[in-house]
Amino acid sequence: MYSCGSNSDTKKNHFSIKTNNDQTKFKLTETVKATIHNPKKHTIDSVAYFLNDKRSITSTDFSYEEKLDSEKLGSQILKAIIYYDGTQAEVSKKLTFLNNQSPKLYKYKIIATHPHDQKAFTQGLEFIGDTLYESTGSGKGGISSLRKTDYTTGEVLIKKEIGKEHFGEGITILDDKILQLTWQSKEGFVYDLKTLEKTGSFAYNKSKEGWGLCNDGVHIYKSDGTEKIWILDQKTYAEKDYIEITTNKKVKSKFNELEWIDGKIYANTWQKDGIAIINPKNGALEAVIDLSGLRQKVTQHENLDVLNGIAYKKNTKQLFVTGKNWDTLFEIEILK
Repeated sequence: MYSCGSNSDTKKNHFSIKTNNDQTKFKLTETVKATIHNPKKHTIDSVAYFLNDKRSITSTDFSYEEKLDSEKLGSQILKAIIYYDGTQAEVSKKLTFLNNQSPKLYKYKIIATHPHDQKAFTQGLEFIGDTLYESTGSGKGGISSLRKTDYTTGEVLIKKEIGKEHFGEGITILDDKILQLTWQSKEGFVYDLKTLEKTGSFAYNKSKEGWGLCNDGVHIYKSDGTEKIWILDQKTYAEKDYIEITTNKKVKSKFNELEWIDGKIYANTWQKDGIAIINPKNGALEAVIDLSGLRQKVTQHENLDVLNGIAYKKNTKQLFVTGKNWDTLFEIEILK
């Protein structure tokens, strides 16, 4: 709950941050109020408050008050540096910021179906123009790959296999380059868009795994199975920031394949028959597309796996989805 600064080891536990009713979870539009608990009645000279290491507004009575408006959601650290008796103490309190609205629930309508390689353990899916690119993992003893396909026929035009030591994951395409994640190798690969020849690689910095990728033309977003979606540097692909995904009730995790659609992140959730729609600015999970029943519409076989794969055809505004070892690529319409 708290810790002390370098000059206050003997004053440990003299202070703590106390919120109203000891509240630790707050929703957007609510006001966070906190004071310094000072049981030994030290004479406090001043207090500086920091929210996630960014200095916040303080009042003359050493209390903290701030209305949640544009803050990022998820886990937050409220820290206070207390100056007193010629020394100082540092205390902190862990808070959780949640969305103030429950996710909207959308249905779907199938517009068309197209053939899809039943042996493709789909991990990443993305259109450039009319061409569909796909990354597959090595499910059920297979070999991971990167593919360029004709989505109308399911024909694989170019296929590049990845070494057995790597498990292929999500992809995204930016600046005529394909970026592909691996699951637990802590390494991503860079390919030439036209030839699919590998031209480079990049290391993970803070995340331990690679799941899904998408981009908005400038920022690259990466899921890693946790509650975080990382924001990568456009040039170095280093993880420089993140958002945490929350509903109005709790922090969520296990987001898999990602797609950028009209200013939002669309994300498969591992083992769930739906797509989450996420606000990239603060991490709010704003809606869920319920795709229940879609898996039953593909050929049933022993290697059939979960829904995974979202591709948006920007030039025609068409949305496509598939799954791991599914023999069908579905074009769907969202029913709001």
